[in-house]
Amino acid sequence: NALAAETAHVTSNPYGIDALWAQGDIVARGTLIILLIMSAATWYVGIVKLLEQRRLLKQGRELLESHGAELQKRASELADEGMFSAVAAAGIDAAAEHKGELAGRVDLNTWVSMAISDAVDSASHHMQNGLSVVATVGSTAPFVGLFGTVWGIYHALTAIGMSGQASIDKVAGPVGEALIMTAIGLGVAVPAVLGYNWLVRRNKLVLDMVRVVAGRLHASLLNAR
Repeated sequence: NALAAETAHVTSNPYGIDALWAQGDIVARGTLIILLIMSAATWYVGIVKLLEQRRLLKQGRELLESHGAELQKRASELADEGMFSAVAAAGIDAAAEHKGELAGRVDLNTWVSMAISDAVDSASHHMQNGLSVVATVGSTAPFVGLFGTVWGIYHALTAIGMSGQASIDKVAGPVGEALIMTAIGLGVAVPAVLGYNWLVRRNKLVLDMVRVVAGRLHASLLNAR
């Protein structure tokens, strides 16, 4: 009937993903697998970083509601021992170590400031983890897709040469393969570029909040003396 004919037509579509996999050789299939891996890596890193940023922003807002000794206590007692607790621990430990001969050589403000600054720098480096993967995917995925396109066109030209005529049935599959590779490459790259820019902006918000909390911890440790 008409429905069965339409279904068969869709199934035999030379421009579909199924046809791409069935007609493609090891190079075409390998290119497709690489693009899928790149896409999966982008989404995995993006989701993990998003959850981490949401958690840190929530912690930062809660800590900014506290002051003085209460801020020190709440920051150092965070259950996950994240960057806020690391900054607090660095400042508290530095203040506790500032005694005896060390106190005579370096003033408390400088000593605590150095310790907290190192902890903030460490937090900044931690926040960059994974972003290089997203940036790499965003910059290279279009070229991987372009490689698949060139390979598909090569197959089309080979089919034409072997058949002796440029008939649609000889070139439809390879050309469809080429077009799909281009689309997949762009489909992988565009979310990666947009996601990278968004994650970098949110990283800046997190680090700004870490610096504000660090400044308040620094002041509270100095006032405690």
